[in-house]
Amino acid sequence: MKKNLDLKTKVAREAAILLYFGTEKEYKQAKLKAAETFRTNFLPSNFEVALELDHIAEENEGAERKQRLVQMREEALKIMVPLAEYEPLLIGSVWRGTIRKGSDIDIAVYHEVPEQIPSVLVAFGCKISRTEWVTVTNRGKTGSSFHIYSETEGKYRVEITVRSPEEASRKRKCDIFGDEIRGLNVHELTELLRENPSRQFIPA
Repeated sequence: MKKNLDLKTKVAREAAILLYFGTEKEYKQAKLKAAETFRTNFLPSNFEVALELDHIAEENEGAERKQRLVQMREEALKIMVPLAEYEPLLIGSVWRGTIRKGSDIDIAVYHEVPEQIPSVLVAFGCKISRTEWVTVTNRGKTGSSFHIYSETEGKYRVEITVRSPEEASRKRKCDIFGDEIRGLNVHELTELLRENPSRQFIPA
């Protein structure tokens, strides 16, 4: 039993290494390739791989990682404030506190006419690199969202996802950590930056 557990841990770490250094982009492919390396059928969960990925990022990036996290959260807040009436929510690795080199800032907002959001951002001084509609099928349900790509003053990439206002109250499950994607609103992010700016949000 312990041997199997050790093997699964090794596969999880190998998968995390593949993801961290960009050899693989998707968790599923990284796990399959790692299992193949160790000639086993034992596949770790996405959660187990994510924990190893967090450890690897910490090992490779050290104290600079926490400094970068705080800066990315501060710059996310600057974008969220002018979008306050559209219920902006900081999500993704910057919310979680699990960033690694190359991570971007993910923000969700809600608006009946998504195409109007870029003009709000431009009026605030944001430079929009591109926009697109993305259609995703999840558990048999197909949904579309409007994506806006920008960059902060500190040169961090930003992806803003605009959904319909009806979706604001919908609970979303995280495919990686398995918990609810709660995120941080403007007030919560402001409080966090004042009290514990590098806190992580990883389920126990």
